[in-house]
Amino acid sequence: MTLAIFDLDNTLINGDSDHAWSEFLVAKQLVDAEEVARVNNRFYQHYQNGTLNILEYLEFALSFLKDKTPAELAPIHQQFMAEVIEPMMLPAALALIDKHRQQHHQLLIITATNRFVTEPIAHRLGIENIIACEPEIQNGVYTGHSTGIPSFQQGKVDRLNQWLDDHQLSLDGAWFYSDSHNDLPLLERVDNPVAVNPDDRLRQIAESRGWPLMDLRTNS
Repeated sequence: MTLAIFDLDNTLINGDSDHAWSEFLVAKQLVDAEEVARVNNRFYQHYQNGTLNILEYLEFALSFLKDKTPAELAPIHQQFMAEVIEPMMLPAALALIDKHRQQHHQLLIITATNRFVTEPIAHRLGIENIIACEPEIQNGVYTGHSTGIPSFQQGKVDRLNQWLDDHQLSLDGAWFYSDSHNDLPLLERVDNPVAVNPDDRLRQIAESRGWPLMDLRTNS
């Protein structure tokens, strides 16, 4: 079965869900606004520069979840979905997903954002399979730490290989859509890499290698 793999942030949605989640917590006065805004913006700059320490970032990103249960957090995330994520939906992205679905391709999102933030977004997009950074849960509550290999840069390839083994699938003929140069390790592994609204570095690489460029923000 042919795989259609999608990055999430700034690819299938018009924005970064991880960054937006922190901004949402600030806006709702659920965290120390000045400190979280400062740290969030610093990490986001590191991500754009390709210098992000993913483990340090996850400690920051998951700190709000600490000592809370999924049930406690569900209403907050539902509000986040309605107020923040829904306006980020892209009709062209939904059409692209449906195009692959009609071809009976196996759909998969792979993202460096944690599963707490992204799994409901994947469900909203109609995609069941998702590989994401994993928040640790012990005794029914979040610990504030991550577990396993973070699905970031080469970690996306490592996690995908595990997933392929588990599902007895291969990358033969696979597609991968991404906006970020951080995803080069996986883009270089698939038969059909596509740069979607790419950052400057990825655009330059895609153009030099003849990879398709796609704009899902203007339906082109």
